Amino acid sequence: MSWWRRLFSRKAQEPLRGTPAVRRQKNYSAASGYAYEYFYEGFRDEGGCRRHYFTVSADRKTWFAMEVAVEDRAVAEWARQHGRQLADNERYAIAKMALFEAFDERPGPEAMRAPVRVDAKAAGRLLDRLGIDA
Repeated sequence: MSWWRRLFSRKAQEPLRGTPAVRRQKNYSAASGYAYEYFYEGFRDEGGCRRHYFTVSADRKTWFAMEVAVEDRAVAEWARQHGRQLADNERYAIAKMALFEAFDERPGPEAMRAPVRVDAKAAGRLLDRLGIDA
């Protein structure tokens, strides 16, 4: 009976926000030589991060969930340095650029299953690459 209590005592997860109205498949040809396809599923704020969720494939047969966590501290640090808050679309841009960076730098699809974590240094570098400043 203890398993029964555990099953029903789990707290329901908050639903994803920012889910696109129309789910669109996108493609990315990575520097690693793989061509990835992915869907953006949405985000959830939890554990001091905004966690963006993607569904990814490198072969159109095997799909897996991938998470890109952008630390709240990274966003707060950027806001402190630039005197303004990042808009939601700019926060999404950080996650998408971090996803592309992982596609480019990780050796293959099996390495893509590990979550990507974006700290203040990485967020600043990605925003600079995008030309986003104060």
